[in-house]
Amino acid sequence: PRGIRVSHDGKKLFVALSGSPKCPPTMPDEECEKKVVDKTKDGIAAVDLATARVERILPGGSDPEQFDLSADGRRLFVSNEDSDQATIVDIVTGEVIETIAVVREPEGVRVSPDGALAYVTGETDHAVTVLDTATSTVVATISVGLRPRDAVFAPDGLRAFVSAEVGHVISVIDDKNHTVVATIELGETAKPVGMAVTADNQRLYVANGRGQTVSAVDLETLDVIGTASEVGPRPWGIGLTDDERFLYTANGPSDDVSVIDTASMQVVARIEVGETPWGIAIGPIP
Repeated sequence: PRGIRVSHDGKKLFVALSGSPKCPPTMPDEECEKKVVDKTKDGIAAVDLATARVERILPGGSDPEQFDLSADGRRLFVSNEDSDQATIVDIVTGEVIETIAVVREPEGVRVSPDGALAYVTGETDHAVTVLDTATSTVVATISVGLRPRDAVFAPDGLRAFVSAEVGHVISVIDDKNHTVVATIELGETAKPVGMAVTADNQRLYVANGRGQTVSAVDLETLDVIGTASEVGPRPWGIGLTDDERFLYTANGPSDDVSVIDTASMQVVARIEVGETPWGIAIGPIP
């Protein structure tokens, strides 16, 4: 299991499933190539949250990594890490609508608040592919920091933010012109991955992976205004509760989830979960 999203009505959970083996950056390519790949396991699981049962497995292209839902909740935009593509899936019919070439080693996927655009980050090309969701075409490619992992949009849709794990920065993008207009420096110890934005467009939260911290960024000044330390060995996925009082982070190596009080930026709880948690999804109660 990789990427995870809750449907807009809170009734369904979608989970990206990959039959490709785990190959961390520290593993040599030749060692990774020896591992077994089972393409029959690739897909997107649709889970009924009332019964906690998998209803069906949708196609998701080759090696699905992350994905997001269209504004109307009928389609999935999926990144296919090993094929340098994005797959668009019709949730209702269970069919692949389109497969599009994007930046190499795609990972993060986000649909804009108005549903018009989808951003796909590419780790190898250090860039973002911008897709027009209506025409399923590429409208721009934007160079960002080194090894981009995630993208999020401001609620007003005017800006997007892309985390660069190796670059230690967040790229701020003008959504109308598809250009980087600012760069947020997080410091050499930060390894930014997952992100979340407050509904009032005032604050950005960034999980710093191997940096073991979470940063709070003021989106007016673009300054880091708070840091939660000792969050976990590698906080990755991050989720903000509806009332914005708490952040949750998935900490893979420690098999737990941290709960952060956003007012104090202090860890107030650690919750044991399954092995190697990677993603967080917070949705409405159905």
